[in-house]
Amino acid sequence: MQKSISMFSKEAYRIFEESIKKYHLIDKVDQNFENPYPSGTIEHLLYRKNWIDTVQWHYEDLIRDPDIEPGAALELKRKIDASNQDRTDLVEYIDSYFLEKYKGVKILEDATINTESPAWAIDRLSILALKIYHMKEETEREDASEDHLQACRQKLSVLTEQKKDLSSAIDQLLADIEAGRKYMKVYKQMKMYNDDELNPVLRGQKQG
Repeated sequence: MQKSISMFSKEAYRIFEESIKKYHLIDKVDQNFENPYPSGTIEHLLYRKNWIDTVQWHYEDLIRDPDIEPGAALELKRKIDASNQDRTDLVEYIDSYFLEKYKGVKILEDATINTESPAWAIDRLSILALKIYHMKEETEREDASEDHLQACRQKLSVLTEQKKDLSSAIDQLLADIEAGRKYMKVYKQMKMYNDDELNPVLRGQKQG
């Protein structure tokens, strides 16, 4: 991504919108995935990250169907668990990109650490792009009441303001890291429920 730091969030959001629109051309959770960006680039990671979020968004819709069969619900729950792991992995890949990008930066003596890494803030921007897309859909429904449409317009306005604030915060964080005013320290997500040594249920099955 050959963009200035001040433009990073804008370009990231454009990629998220591209992913969301591509998904909704077919609008099926089991459709084939094709990444239009070269492997090894930040664009590739951002597109993949949002695609995972978009598919999971629709998994969450499906599993809330009150008429879903128990077997189908269990299968879908496992897909959601796997998707959550993929999401976490992609966040860590994105943070690895920034760690490599800024490894040569001289950290100032009074530099501070942020409450979240750049990638976790970008994760929130990806989810926000999905909220805005679907809320905008709600404002355009022809079968909805005027009260519903008005309420959704108000929510969309709030989400749009949130996008502006979050984008600004991401760009400021990256600028601070690049200038040495803040430094990155990334902790790998130690998810215990997928580990057959840490999850007592899985451990019991292994021992059995």
